[in-house]
Amino acid sequence: MNAAVLSPAPGTRATSPALSPAVREEIADLLERYCHALDDDRVEEWSGFFEAEGIYQVTTRENVEAGRPIGIVLCEGRGMLDDRVKALRIANIFESHTHRHVMGRPLIEPRDDGGCDVRTAFVIYRTMHTGQTEVFATGRYDDVLKPGSQGL
Repeated sequence: MNAAVLSPAPGTRATSPALSPAVREEIADLLERYCHALDDDRVEEWSGFFEAEGIYQVTTRENVEAGRPIGIVLCEGRGMLDDRVKALRIANIFESHTHRHVMGRPLIEPRDDGGCDVRTAFVIYRTMHTGQTEVFATGRYDDVLKPGSQGL
């Protein structure tokens, strides 16, 4: 049997031993609950996954690579997140459809402040009322999780 020892790529951090497998599993579960709330049309729960002053931003790969802070969507704070949900429910009219997230394993990097940077690849499929399914979006979530009263 051949074996290899894997080490972090140059310029990257190794996994912190201070982050237990249980905490890593808790973070992965949080991300799954977030996506299931959206996929299961429980969007009113969405803002509860953010701090009161949390930021939600959707941008393009091109803007990120060019260092441009321009986003397609920017919500600063739960109030704006809740307004987005109201717009989806009331103002925006769409053909009946559902979404389903498929996520990769999150890359979790501990921060010096006790929080974590979490990067997760995703694909979102959209199924129309006709049954036709297509790739709706692909990308990654770049989350900053901070310690709080409910844990990380």
